[in-house]
Amino acid sequence: MKEIKTNGIYYLEPLSGTREWYWGNDYTHGDLYEAEKLFYMNHPVKSNRLIFVHYPDGNVVEPVEAKEGCYFGSPIFYNGKIKFIRVNFPKGIIEILQYEDAKNKVSRVALIPLSEVADCYNLLLHTKPLMLTRQPGDHLFQIIWPEKVAFEVGVTESFCGRVDDKLYFSAWYEDPDYREEIIIRKFPSGQVIERISGSVMDMPDNQFWKLI
Repeated sequence: MKEIKTNGIYYLEPLSGTREWYWGNDYTHGDLYEAEKLFYMNHPVKSNRLIFVHYPDGNVVEPVEAKEGCYFGSPIFYNGKIKFIRVNFPKGIIEILQYEDAKNKVSRVALIPLSEVADCYNLLLHTKPLMLTRQPGDHLFQIIWPEKVAFEVGVTESFCGRVDDKLYFSAWYEDPDYREEIIIRKFPSGQVIERISGSVMDMPDNQFWKLI
């Protein structure tokens, strides 16, 4: 049995967009939104750790060292690199960073003022292209970067990703039987183009499959 030294992170999950990487997080203060609440309540924010484990060799990398006052969001894999969010609360910035394993190199993709978002609830990276999104649960969907887009969506809609000028959402209903629906909206207006019974599946090579 292979032993993987993760230094206290005991749960890994597949990294979206690849078959080769898994990731883990120690959730020191819960998720990004919970850490943000602690910061604004004047509590010290001890950074969470973010690690990646390569399959099948089990090599562990921690590209960016944990730093007090900073907190990592959920990562994805896109265009051959690991992408992830780091929020620096004292400096009031959101960084989109990327790690290139072949060069063992971390670089910054974007720097966004934290004031651009009302809070960090459901602040996530999506594709295609790479984008920073926010869906706070009050019928609002936002693209924060690289373009600013905002429109209302259904209460059970969740964003899946973008293909060309179409935005794909997944929704569920109980009326009274449970069912799922794919909602395709036009970019950037959010106008509904099509509704299809089924669901969207994000594949390891960044393809989207429609299960209908």
